[in-house]
Amino acid sequence: MSHRDALPEFVNEQKGRTGFSRVWHAAGYSMAGLRAGWQEAAFRLEACLAFVLLPLSLFIGGGWVEAALLAGSVLLVLIVELLNTAVEAAIDRIGPERHELSRRAKDMGSAAVFLSLVLAGGIWLAALVRFFFA
Repeated sequence: MSHRDALPEFVNEQKGRTGFSRVWHAAGYSMAGLRAGWQEAAFRLEACLAFVLLPLSLFIGGGWVEAALLAGSVLLVLIVELLNTAVEAAIDRIGPERHELSRRAKDMGSAAVFLSLVLAGGIWLAALVRFFFA
């Protein structure tokens, strides 16, 4: 009996799927992630803003590149917020006790959200200045 045979086999159903079945199940997991994100107040606020800003990016954008930058910056905020929430959930899963590494991980996730908001704000400010004053 080899060393590998002695290890328990953990099977991930998704790894055995191929083709359309894999894509279908992955889409389901993604929708579950979006529903889980919706439970977070910050994500709900940002998603509601995205509902307004994404169509507005087509109107404000001076061309497809500018519209893509505007829309992309909004989507980036949502992406980073979901990743931050995932980090927080994983840290909270480990345990409720305070730990320096847990605090650092949560603080860095929060900083990533902040930087994505600064980036989006800067892109939108520049586009609005160009739209209204140029």
